[in-house]
Amino acid sequence: MKEFAGKTALITGTTGIGRAIALRLGEGGAQVVACGIDSQANDDLHSEASRRGLAFETELCDVSMPDQVARVANFAVQRWGGIDILVNAAAIHPFGTVLETEPETWNRCMGVNVGGIFLLARAVIPIMRERGGGSIINLASVQGYASQKGVAAYATSKGAIHSLTRALALDHAPDKIRVNSISPGSIRTPMLASSAAHFSPGIPAEAVFARFGAAHPLGRVGTPEEVAELAAFLASDRSSFCTGADFLVDGGLLAQIGVE
Repeated sequence: MKEFAGKTALITGTTGIGRAIALRLGEGGAQVVACGIDSQANDDLHSEASRRGLAFETELCDVSMPDQVARVANFAVQRWGGIDILVNAAAIHPFGTVLETEPETWNRCMGVNVGGIFLLARAVIPIMRERGGGSIINLASVQGYASQKGVAAYATSKGAIHSLTRALALDHAPDKIRVNSISPGSIRTPMLASSAAHFSPGIPAEAVFARFGAAHPLGRVGTPEEVAELAAFLASDRSSFCTGADFLVDGGLLAQIGVE
């Protein structure tokens, strides 16, 4: 029997890590609703899930918009009867120092990366409470601990996710809702490709990925599927005593200091 049989998972973000987690939970027997703002990515993910024979739906959703978040949560309840697992993976990654970042860009980053988690939690926690509990997993980043230069808004949003995760875990432990976060290092995703193009314009992405990977003690960048395995653990009863914690999947990046 698959460990997520009879459970429903709502995942935000349909590219990169969100896509991999949605497919992993679906393969584990979950009924999945995956939502994102990119209609082509949604369609591609739905096609892949259908090819694998998974119980799967995809929906358009801007997670910074309360009405769209409420609609998707209601859709999951109507389609599958409830929500047991919530994975907040949707994010944007603007570049720039504080002086280079326009207020609109700052607000958009906070609205998606942090506000989306806030809105999804408000929509989903009452549903989980009625079901007797659940698991919420928020995608943070190593940049919530230690930052590159020139990513002020993004790094700030990821640090805020760590704090919001702890607050949610404490407030809703009596509801048997566990809340944890995952902080990846460099993971081979479209977002990492965007970073490579920004920081090293004109250099092939694979060459930049190799340079990024060399900064990690394991000597490479990670894969979305490696992050998805950790998410599956946190979504499952195998992690039943884990809440309010952040889990690194960073190839050892934060275990080192930059002095040789």
